Amino acid sequence: MRGVHLDRRWIVALSLAGLLCPGTTSQTMPQHYDCLIRNGTVYDGSGQPPRVTSVAIRGDQIAAIGALAEATAALEVDAQGLAVAPGFINFLSWANESLLHDGRSQSNLRQGVTLEVLGEGTSMGPLTAEMKRDLVARQADIQFPVVWTTLAEYLEHLEQRGISCNVASFVGAATVRIHELGYANRAPDAAELARMQTLVRQAMAEGAVGLSSALIYTPGVYAKTSELIALARVAGEAGGLYATHLRSEGDRLLEAIDECITIARSAHVPAHIYHLKAAGRANWPKLEAAISKLETARARGLAIGADMYCYTAAATGLDAAMPPWVQEGGYEAWAARLQQPHVRTRVREEMRRPARGWENLYLAAGSATNVLLVGFRNPALQPLTGQTLAAVAQTRGKSPEETAMDLVVEDGSRVATVYFLMSEENVRRQLRLPWVTFDSDEASLAPEGVFLKTNPHPRAYGNFARLLGKYVREEGLLPLTEAIRRLTWLPAELLRLDRRGALRPGCYADIVVFDPATIRDRATYDAPHQYATGVLHVFVNGVHVVREGEHTGATPGRVVRGPGYRGPLPR
Repeated sequence: MRGVHLDRRWIVALSLAGLLCPGTTSQTMPQHYDCLIRNGTVYDGSGQPPRVTSVAIRGDQIAAIGALAEATAALEVDAQGLAVAPGFINFLSWANESLLHDGRSQSNLRQGVTLEVLGEGTSMGPLTAEMKRDLVARQADIQFPVVWTTLAEYLEHLEQRGISCNVASFVGAATVRIHELGYANRAPDAAELARMQTLVRQAMAEGAVGLSSALIYTPGVYAKTSELIALARVAGEAGGLYATHLRSEGDRLLEAIDECITIARSAHVPAHIYHLKAAGRANWPKLEAAISKLETARARGLAIGADMYCYTAAATGLDAAMPPWVQEGGYEAWAARLQQPHVRTRVREEMRRPARGWENLYLAAGSATNVLLVGFRNPALQPLTGQTLAAVAQTRGKSPEETAMDLVVEDGSRVATVYFLMSEENVRRQLRLPWVTFDSDEASLAPEGVFLKTNPHPRAYGNFARLLGKYVREEGLLPLTEAIRRLTWLPAELLRLDRRGALRPGCYADIVVFDPATIRDRATYDAPHQYATGVLHVFVNGVHVVREGEHTGATPGRVVRGPGYRGPLPR
């Protein structure tokens, strides 16, 4: 550009495009911005060393990064001594219903999470009329009308209602299966499979980030490998990812990883494993073999990774303690069978022995004392929240297996449950893997109202702060720079998101400002409704949503769409 004079319009345009070096605009003429975050230790998300500098926001984007000494702004934040990073990405969120009730997303925003990725195995669309009725019938404390049909309509509905975080979603393989087959335990015929593929294709065109499966739950457990390949291929053609809750995380962990690799290679799609773990004491030694399988596949050119949460307990429901055959047909059929004496006898015996063809988390936990009951739909049962299955069984004078069956029937739900399954040593081993990102696998909540009627897993309030406080600062298992890369740049790259996950001019201004010396989780299994501390400021699309540790009430969140997005489709 030698000899070329750039007027102010070109300087601003090139700066926004990232084509001028940081601080260029501040060196030519004073600039005015909407916000200046001054003198923070800036981590751009790439894993490169941080630098002490300033970040300027104009509108919904990062306008400049540099000294900016002469610049002015409507709002200035002094970040001296604080870390400034891209907003964190929660790779597996169950905030799909909690955001309908409270769009503030407080438990995660107060940890720096600016994007919730929804849709593990099931998604909030596409729905049939019957699926809509069932979604309403199965509601518990959170009540909402189902006014959408497609996944895109659901996400747009969230945005229109007002949310403080951004949202993205996978389309669930189980959801398109229910759409065409209901809860039947059979393979789709050619016409049904073609319609399922069409549903995936439509969801990808409307912005889904990929296809997901959850293969220990009905009806996902009924899907054969060939069915998943056929659906994943459609997602891959649109640039999407195949993400999976493996068919086994315990006794058949290695075989389940083999299946995931087979699906990815056959469908020509990158793959991702949700909440990587070796579940059950007998399976803890399998983690090294699992890691070896995945790293061998990566070395051979397969794009495959994983996410995790930073705890030794999993959370799901009592359905994960019972065989799939008893659950075929959905909840009503399941509950009806559990009231038949001969069925109960068979279920009780199968709960007590190693499973064949299904994942028995009750047995993997080792004892009913390691099974914590945390959420009920029936108000009469809610006083049991926080008790172990063993304690409730003792009070009722029944076996734990009989008690589990009774609770499912009495509650009208699968009963939210925490299972203590993993070893701390394995958690620490996984944290050091450079291809692993992070998830809460929980809703985004607040310690108020209907949310207090159940006890979530503490990861709902603490997973990201726990990573940065306990494992980065206190134990030094990985550098802060690397932890931030795996919370930001890595998941954005895996999902192929546009201008998210990085601090660069032209990127969306999703930014977290936190104190590395004080950030920590406070939630426990006994008292989970406690916010993490240490996050002072959060910006979402350039809007200040957390100021000095408190929520501002702003709701600037948007739908973040995947690479296959083709714009609004005709309804």
